[in-house]
Amino acid sequence: MRVLLSTYGSRGDIEPLVGLAVRLRALGAEVRVCAPPDEDFAQRFAGVGVELVPVGWPVRPMVTGAVPPSAADLPRRAAEWVAAQFDKLVEAAEGCDALVAGGMMPVAERSVTERLGIPYVYASYQPVTLPSPHRPPLPRPGRPFPPEVTDNRALWDLDAQDVKELFGAALNTHRASMGLPPVDNVRDHVYTDRPWLATDPTLSPWQPTDLDVVQTGAWIVPDERPLPAELAAFLDAGAPPVYVGFGSMPMRAAKDAARVAIEAIRAQGRRVIVGRGWADLALIDDRDDCFAVGEVNQQALFGRVAAVVHHGGAGTTTTAARAGVPQVVVPQAVDQPYWAGRVADLGIGTAHDGPTPTAESLSAVLRTALAPGTRARARAVAGAIRADGATVAAQLVLDAISRERPPMSV
Repeated sequence: MRVLLSTYGSRGDIEPLVGLAVRLRALGAEVRVCAPPDEDFAQRFAGVGVELVPVGWPVRPMVTGAVPPSAADLPRRAAEWVAAQFDKLVEAAEGCDALVAGGMMPVAERSVTERLGIPYVYASYQPVTLPSPHRPPLPRPGRPFPPEVTDNRALWDLDAQDVKELFGAALNTHRASMGLPPVDNVRDHVYTDRPWLATDPTLSPWQPTDLDVVQTGAWIVPDERPLPAELAAFLDAGAPPVYVGFGSMPMRAAKDAARVAIEAIRAQGRRVIVGRGWADLALIDDRDDCFAVGEVNQQALFGRVAAVVHHGGAGTTTTAARAGVPQVVVPQAVDQPYWAGRVADLGIGTAHDGPTPTAESLSAVLRTALAPGTRARARAVAGAIRADGATVAAQLVLDAISRERPPMSV
């Protein structure tokens, strides 16, 4: 069996597919991945023995660049993006038995599977992009919702219209060239009426809707790498420090938040570990109570720190929750406010009010996170976090392939 995985986005859109790819290979499947052409993504998949087919533009320069694409430029970029998807996916999917898509609006993937007659799955790594009357949709870049519209169902209808206006013409042009009928509701076509949700049911429960959502658990690959010797020595040299990292957040926002976080952590009498991330965060002075790390085994590291201060990405939130370490979430955008709310609701940490902390505001939430009761709660919840999500999803993919294949004659 051969499975094609496809995604586009930052590190948080890549790591779940690494976990799924590893489990599929363990079950005997061949795997290839379509993903952005960033060098670190190619290295990540090569490290687990998976071929990467580069699609679209590198993501890191767009995230860390000084000037993001303008709203007026979005329709052109959307059309180019759809063309790039079709250009690569048609060839990459040849000989595959199923396709699993995630990340930022995978527009082309379902059409390619229709042409080939193979199973297609859309998977979300957080629940807030799946239509639900229980919450409003996230505004898409450059397309704010009218302030007078407050009903969730009406807002989801507007969201579907926004997706159609951005991607509909380009998608249907390519579908026509493949002999496929046009699609009206592009968003629901991509998501299907049975999407998968790759989140832990304790950390991120799904509230039932009209969608037949399949919640598999988070797709995590066990990380067996040892911590660097210098980092291990820093950890051993004193009380557990507080980790600060903001993943793939834009450079200025991450640098400002990190500087404030270091000041707030020091005010609590704690040492600091700074995760450089895409913003290439650095220490603010030469004091020996801070240590900066690059790519590192967070599963091992988080088990040895007093708290984790981060941006609220799904992967970081889940890793910290599994480690049983208190969290302080400083959410910036997209799904991060959702994860901040879940951390606070579960009592496993605190959520900062707004994306721009001060030393005083961050100190207040950090004190709560460092309290013994928060740590006890974090440890208790950690025991309920599942570790088999990628295995569940991989088996479901292979089961879907088996159902589609005709029986062998004897």
